[in-house]
Amino acid sequence: MEQDKIIQEVARDLGLVLKEKSSFNKQQLIDSINDLVANDFQKLFSILYRMDVSEVKLRTLLSNNPDTDAGILIADLMIEREAQKIKSREETRNKSDEISEEDKW
Repeated sequence: MEQDKIIQEVARDLGLVLKEKSSFNKQQLIDSINDLVANDFQKLFSILYRMDVSEVKLRTLLSNNPDTDAGILIADLMIEREAQKIKSREETRNKSDEISEEDKW
């Protein structure tokens, strides 16, 4: 899976939209996440919940890496989760293509 595509999906989940045809990079995601941590943690928590990022995994990662920028850790988890969702959708689509027309509902 192409990392740029995943980052764009995460940016969309965060509600980040660029007016130009440029794209978000990982540092912009990290900066946006850090802004949410500082100014609107409830919104960040809601986004993480909606994305289905594991709370246990997040807590463990944050507690095991206290000297690492939380924005980096959270961005990595969000990117990982988005990649899993994209892969799952592709696998489901491929399995659906393998089913004969007779067996489809």
